[in-house]
Amino acid sequence: MYCNCEFKSVRIKYCSWRDVTVRFVIVTGLSGAGKTQAIRNLEDLGFFCVDNLPPALIPKFAEACYQTEGKIDKIALVIDIRGGQFFDDIFESINYLQKQGYKYEILFLDASDEVLIKRFKESRRKHPLAPDGRIVNGILMERNRLREIKDRSDNIIDTSKLATRELREEITRIYSEEGQMETQLIVTVLSFGFKYGIPVDSDLVFDVRFLPNPFYIPELKRHSGRDKIVVDYIMDFKETVEFIDKLEDMLEFLIPNYLKEGKRQLIVSIGCTGGRHRSVTIANTIYNRLKDNGHRVNIDHRDIEEDIKGGKKL
Repeated sequence: MYCNCEFKSVRIKYCSWRDVTVRFVIVTGLSGAGKTQAIRNLEDLGFFCVDNLPPALIPKFAEACYQTEGKIDKIALVIDIRGGQFFDDIFESINYLQKQGYKYEILFLDASDEVLIKRFKESRRKHPLAPDGRIVNGILMERNRLREIKDRSDNIIDTSKLATRELREEITRIYSEEGQMETQLIVTVLSFGFKYGIPVDSDLVFDVRFLPNPFYIPELKRHSGRDKIVVDYIMDFKETVEFIDKLEDMLEFLIPNYLKEGKRQLIVSIGCTGGRHRSVTIANTIYNRLKDNGHRVNIDHRDIEEDIKGGKKL
């Protein structure tokens, strides 16, 4: 694997009174080498992505992006052999970008012939340059046509021995920015009531009905898990504190491992009977602990008012 990881950004004079900084990435490479997966990863990193754009349209597209005055500051284009005869326009377009001062970087996805043949056979796809012939001949023709652009590439990734997760990690390493939000896991802590249904988008569901229910205590019934009187009651049980400590410990273990596998959103649902008392208090506590630990976290109390309204929410 070859990688020149120098960060190249574009500083273009949009007008005499404004500088626009854009990162412009051209993604190309052999058919079956992983360009589709790469563009998905770049999209997760906040890039504005276009697949299979005819190379002749690159200059016009670049101009349109720069005219957004920085609203689109990361762009990735997939340009490959599927463009047919239009692919030959890529060098003319690249030369035009250079003359206009539009800086760019080229990412080239490569793989061995053996791996490419295996991938084509497993997917039962035809090679675009050999639709009626042998896959190996199509690969050879494609390598010859892509030799020059490969030589001009800034980053070359050989995906022959890379799993999807490993390719994602490599893309993230090259193209993410330190502290970038798109590379973090967004955790939503959601309280709910089981009698109104488990949230359908839950990733993890925890049942806290093992704790005493404030609903049956007259002075607590009308309050919610946000109110101090209810919080003090629930948190006074050692089982509550022990459960929260164990849940926090488990989430601190899971979050980096979910992120490593490419997960970007995690819904942690905490339920009690009506979703008004126990689940709310515990969800708030978990939210605050995760936030204090530096995670991106949201809080939502889906059913906190349902017992009062007598409604139903699934």
